[in-house]
Amino acid sequence: MMVLMPADGVADILDRLLDPVGRSLTPEAARRLIDLRADPVAQQRMDELADRCNEGVLTADEMAEYDAYISAANLVAILQAKAKAVLSGDVAA
Repeated sequence: MMVLMPADGVADILDRLLDPVGRSLTPEAARRLIDLRADPVAQQRMDELADRCNEGVLTADEMAEYDAYISAANLVAILQAKAKAVLSGDVAA
């Protein structure tokens, strides 16, 4: 039986694992990372899946796809937070 870790726990682990990345960002790389957004096609698909999830009508395959988008978005959000810390001068990014 697979035991799932709460999302907060996964985010904490990712945050710790990505510390070296945050510390190695140059200001220019940090700015580019902060500006990173999903392309329109991916954003539209995420919105569709989110709507279907809220309606409770996702198939198993769609749920797996939606989970993958959420995981990727969480990873990007953590990296963007580290990039903002770099630009603000917080060396503990």
